[in-house]
Amino acid sequence: MSKTRIQWIDLVRAIAILTVLYIHATDGIYIISSDAIMNYTLFSRIFNFASLFIGRIGVPFFLMITGYLLLDRTYNDERVRTFWKTGCKDLIIITILWSVIYAISINLITKGSSQVIPTEAGNLFFSHMWYMPMIIGMYLSMPFVASALKNYDKDTIFSATILFSLLAFLLPFITILLDIEGIKNVAIQYSLGFSGGIYGIYIILGYLVKKGKFKNIPSYQLGLLALISFIICIIFQYYTYIRGYNFFLWYEFPFVLLGSFALFELCSRKKEVRFYKWVTVLSKYSFAVFLIHNLYRLPLLPLIVQLPFTEPVKAIILWILLIILSYITAIIVYRIPRFGKYILYMK
Repeated sequence: MSKTRIQWIDLVRAIAILTVLYIHATDGIYIISSDAIMNYTLFSRIFNFASLFIGRIGVPFFLMITGYLLLDRTYNDERVRTFWKTGCKDLIIITILWSVIYAISINLITKGSSQVIPTEAGNLFFSHMWYMPMIIGMYLSMPFVASALKNYDKDTIFSATILFSLLAFLLPFITILLDIEGIKNVAIQYSLGFSGGIYGIYIILGYLVKKGKFKNIPSYQLGLLALISFIICIIFQYYTYIRGYNFFLWYEFPFVLLGSFALFELCSRKKEVRFYKWVTVLSKYSFAVFLIHNLYRLPLLPLIVQLPFTEPVKAIILWILLIILSYITAIIVYRIPRFGKYILYMK
């Protein structure tokens, strides 16, 4: 963690980890409950659709923070090697280490329980680990991207971002719409080359926020954009559901991009954050909690799903428990000399 703290960045990081835990809690409850419940109530289904949008804010926030903090730097040969050594190398080691921890945990949990299927357990345990190789790849390229961006005006970079976004977000969305209407196999071939794909676009947007590209957009318009994106995501998921189309909201959906960007830009305008002491704690241990929380999710899921409550209530209960247990564990492990900081990748 940087000694020079930016309050609103800490706020965004805190929101990001809380939404990641939220989507994992909600997803877990609904995935398990779907085996026993064929038809949810309308409220329960809308809650699930809304939760997917809320939960999808986390990763874009983390990526935009990365672009905001790391792309506006000057890199030379020595700094690139240092960045790789202090950032990428340790991140790779941590990824391998926690993959081993998860593999051992799955074996211990499934070995003594006939209710937990190993394949499903593995999917739940490793559902968040896709993020690690993705961010490692982004980190490896970061110094070169940062150096390239310095040669161009922010308006030129924004124009390129719009073009790449049309390819990465709009064209797949059009393909989905056509597929829903029975027009199959309409896939326009394109390649984004060295751009980093959809995740690279989120990172570039964070850089453009740093450069003040969007400061002239009124805050009420950004708030309206976020609200409209939220509503469209819910409506579109419900529409695909009643059409019997298998759609899963992910980060390439255009309105996840628009909604998360609008909220990020709004947060960047905050001069002071309320309850900042607590926000700092949430932010400081965010990555550690990201690594830890799935160790609790699988053992808790079979217990929470049996509670005599509706799925939304169960999801909230699980979310709160994940927050409490994960942060307590992170704080305790962090204080183990010569071990805590390294295993949790805390600087």
